[in-house]
Amino acid sequence: MRYMGLILLLTILALTVSDAALAYVGPGAGLSLLGALWGLLLAVGAALGFVIFWPLRQWRKRARAKRGEAENDPAMQRAPGQDSEEIEELRRRAR
Repeated sequence: MRYMGLILLLTILALTVSDAALAYVGPGAGLSLLGALWGLLLAVGAALGFVIFWPLRQWRKRARAKRGEAENDPAMQRAPGQDSEEIEELRRRAR
C-alpha cells in the first residue's frame, strides 16, 4: 500500500513511453476479430434487451387483460393443453 502511488506512476510512465508494436494484422485475422466483436456486442445487446423488455411485456399483458382485450387477441389465448384441468384429464387417461 505504501508504494501504490509509485507503482501507478511507473506504470503510466511505461505505457506512455513505449513505442508502437508495428505488428501487421492481415485481412483474414482482422475480419475474424471484427466478426467476433460484432457477435459479442449483439449478444450482450440482445441479453440486455430481453432483461429490460420482459417486465414491460408482462405489464402490458396484465394491462390488456384488465381492460378485457385478451379475449379478442389470439396471442393472448391459451393453447390446447395449457389448462390445468385438461392436463389432469390427460394424465388420468395415460394411466
